[in-house]
Amino acid sequence: MADEKYKIVVFGAFGAGKSTLIQTLDPQAKHIEAECSGGSTTIALDYGRVQIGEKRVYLYGTPGQERFEFAREIIGTGMDGAILLVDATSPVDEFIDHLYSSIGAEKIPFVILLNKCDTVGAQPDAVKAHFTGVETKAVSAKDRRGARDALEGFIGTLRPHPGNKPSA
Repeated sequence: MADEKYKIVVFGAFGAGKSTLIQTLDPQAKHIEAECSGGSTTIALDYGRVQIGEKRVYLYGTPGQERFEFAREIIGTGMDGAILLVDATSPVDEFIDHLYSSIGAEKIPFVILLNKCDTVGAQPDAVKAHFTGVETKAVSAKDRRGARDALEGFIGTLRPHPGNKPSA
């Protein structure tokens, strides 16, 4: 029996932990980075694969800078679901609100994962309160079990697109 396939796109601001999350879920993930004033940043995208039961999950991480809107649109084409990864140590800003609105406009299932909740200065309750009515879950992008549990829970809510159904 063929696997069900899901394209999940991870959105978030610069430094939210998108690359870390994908590399934690798939240590063989592909990642291209460049040095910048804040350390290093993803250029193009991250790509990883995870097998959850009979479900093959393809993870795509998007660039976190505002100027790469075109890349987020291209990467997001055909997604089955989205993860908005939010840094709980930073206040929700216009960019995060833009990502939240853009994902919502796509009419696809999504979840908000709050990262860095275990870091000094984190305010997960304040961030969670900003996104009322949407599933929000605290995770650590560095914790493989917690990240996988969050992904499994989200994938369990999705239905495959007709083209993704296993063949008989």
